[in-house]
Amino acid sequence: MSFVKPYKWKILWTILIGVVKFGIPLLMPLILRYVIDDIIGADASDAAKISQLFWLMGIAFVVFLILRPPVEYIRQYLAQWVGNKILYDIRDRLFDHIQKLSLKYYSQTKTGEIISRVIHDVEQSKNFVITGLMNIWLDLATIAIAIVIMLTMDVPLTLVSIILFPLFGFAIKYFYGKLRRLTRERSQALAEVQGHLHERIQGVPVTRSFALEDYEQGQFDTRNGNFLDKALKHTDWNAKTFAVTNTITDLAPLLVITYAGYQVITGNLTMGTMVAFVGYMERVYSPLRRLINSSTTLVQSIASIDRVFEFFNEKYDVVDKDNAKELKRVDGAVEIENISFRYDDEEDEVLKNVNLNVQRGETIAFVGMSGGGKSTLVSLIPRFYDVTSGSIKVDGIDIRDVKARSLRNNIGMVLQDNTLFSESVAMNIRMGSPNATDEEVVDAAKAANAHEFIEHLSYGYDTLVGERGVKLSGGQKQRIAIARVFLKNPPILMFDEATSALDLESEQTIQEAVEKLASDRTTFIVAHRLATITHADRIVLIENGEIQEIGTHKELMRMKGSYYDLYQVQHLDDGTMT
Repeated sequence: MSFVKPYKWKILWTILIGVVKFGIPLLMPLILRYVIDDIIGADASDAAKISQLFWLMGIAFVVFLILRPPVEYIRQYLAQWVGNKILYDIRDRLFDHIQKLSLKYYSQTKTGEIISRVIHDVEQSKNFVITGLMNIWLDLATIAIAIVIMLTMDVPLTLVSIILFPLFGFAIKYFYGKLRRLTRERSQALAEVQGHLHERIQGVPVTRSFALEDYEQGQFDTRNGNFLDKALKHTDWNAKTFAVTNTITDLAPLLVITYAGYQVITGNLTMGTMVAFVGYMERVYSPLRRLINSSTTLVQSIASIDRVFEFFNEKYDVVDKDNAKELKRVDGAVEIENISFRYDDEEDEVLKNVNLNVQRGETIAFVGMSGGGKSTLVSLIPRFYDVTSGSIKVDGIDIRDVKARSLRNNIGMVLQDNTLFSESVAMNIRMGSPNATDEEVVDAAKAANAHEFIEHLSYGYDTLVGERGVKLSGGQKQRIAIARVFLKNPPILMFDEATSALDLESEQTIQEAVEKLASDRTTFIVAHRLATITHADRIVLIENGEIQEIGTHKELMRMKGSYYDLYQVQHLDDGTMT
């Protein structure tokens, strides 16, 4: 309701205008009754009857032809406007929420499932606004007005007309509790299909290369079949609901016709009143049928709302303190003091009692076997995760005491697999500084050794790179990633396996750009190829989450420890180090 509250007055106006819209058709049975009893059945000349009929119908035409259409338009427009505005607000808040969720959450949740909640479930929740907050009240008002009019004509016949109402209450109570659960299960099954589909579309090259089409078809059929099963159970229960409720709405007019016909035959009721009552049965039970449909729609939308707000309730692992300060431009000194870290409480520590002081402008390289904790350590500095114990300080300030976004404004990262968005090359570079000029974008590309290949693309800087940069080679993507860091111009740099997946020529080109970018900046490099980090001020060997060796390349080679062994394995020793 917090999303609804800003629009409460528009919703109220929509309901009031809707009452007018639905109230106008309630005049029709009264007109019919008047025509039968007071015009056709009156003791007057034919000319007088025709004159009275034309006057009455002239007024009716004005009401139905001139007044009702704009009322109908305004009501429909307002209802849809409010519904779409609320959906806009929910999606806007959800996207903000998505950007704050931890990387751990994304490592455990399929992208397609998140998209299903943001698109499908939010769209379903629109029905709650239009149906639950507007249409239900309009239908109730219509029924109430119709019953009041019927009571003024004949009380006993009105009671016969509404005698089956309690059965509706029982049907709703019986059917709709289970329908909500079935709707949630169906939505979850659909989310699983979407999550699997999204993942497999991204993995089509793997499927093709291993000739797994038949296997993957079976995997998809399993999830699709599960959704079909849930959908059919939902459909079965929904069909039973409508079968019962529509039977009730069909019985009610029969009761009215039976009783009213008997009263007309015995002379206790006029023909016009009977015809009017039969007309009002449609006016009463049509809204009642809509209420039943609305209840089904409402149950489905509430189940979707449950899923939306279940997603909203996902906790943030990294949260700014209430008194967190903005971190301005930093010098780049980093102190890692006795930190330990584990991803989950049930898991072993990934890092154990790590200590490292880094001076401004120093280049630190982390090496070691895979799984040793190198990338984890680098991801703790920009607060992608918070340390389990110990502290990390930038320029003497604990990073947990500053706003995470202001900290990350001072850090530039180049990863092994950098994400490029399916927009232009210029737009992807401009991610480093969205307000940068075209000249600044070009300068950044030149500094990253990317300008030359960009100029040879079909549309230069306006070339669309495709989803995740699929139209570019690995080396080209890396150079664009480096270009946007040049554009950002941060005092602290991080390179996580930035060249490990590239050929030697691309690696050399990128290595030149990296060294140019790292000049006079505090730089952290996670490297697999040791030849790329021999220039580092200090090399830190991490094994099993602990620092085992630290020193320059020459110092570590002289120690002939684990670093020396790694270097020998890669056949990089030129025989001069002893």
